[in-house]
Amino acid sequence: MSFSSKPDDSFFHSLADIAGETVLPFFRRSIAIDNKEPDDFDPVTEADREAERRMREMINGTFPEDGILGEEFEAERLDADGLWVLDPIDGTRAFISGLPVWGTLIGYRHSDGTSMGMMSQPFTSERYFGNSEVSYYTGPGGKRRLETRSCSSLSEATLFTTTPALFTKEERAAYDRVEATCRLPRYGVDCYAYCMVAHGMADLVIEAALKPVDIAPLIPVIEGAGGIVTNWEGGSAFDGGRVVACGDKDLHQQVLNVLADRA
Repeated sequence: MSFSSKPDDSFFHSLADIAGETVLPFFRRSIAIDNKEPDDFDPVTEADREAERRMREMINGTFPEDGILGEEFEAERLDADGLWVLDPIDGTRAFISGLPVWGTLIGYRHSDGTSMGMMSQPFTSERYFGNSEVSYYTGPGGKRRLETRSCSSLSEATLFTTTPALFTKEERAAYDRVEATCRLPRYGVDCYAYCMVAHGMADLVIEAALKPVDIAPLIPVIEGAGGIVTNWEGGSAFDGGRVVACGDKDLHQQVLNVLADRA
């Protein structure tokens, strides 16, 4: 097996630059919106498609052997050693509502175990980058290292989820058990929720029905800041589905126990 060359964080910033310059002209403007799901509202815009197209073009020009898994177009070379995971606008509902709690997600995983990810918010000029060993923030106030905060009990925790409506009936009952115990539940901030856990401003995110593009780029950001991200059973969250992200690893086990209704 031949191993492809791997990127550094500067290439993530280059991808974020090109995505930002593509999507910002569409933000808080009247734009056409398509719905990808006939039985639900899953919006996509020209900004989503064009930003992903340009990021793919840059990746294919620099790392032509790598695979790409994106939100808007067909996957490429999924058996490659290096795999890019792209969501040009995570939080499209927020984007089309004029709220700056969306972001561009850029993830990378290599077959040798290397994992990197970035969330970029061009409107606020904020970026969160991690490589599972260290994470840092750049934005207003400069660059600084990210560290999750300790939280010994659910009764002290700040909890995020996009909306309880994303859960099935059984999942909602499990989620409600956790929320009822937490100090502060908050809804509706998409990828920012995970970044706030990495930033030490929140403790916990619980979600379901996620795609790989929704979560894979955020895992190394939280892990690099000292946190943990798994599925509800404690396994890998890379493929999406039901996800728990925690800043405190002891709190994470408490959450898994409550979700599973274990005493």
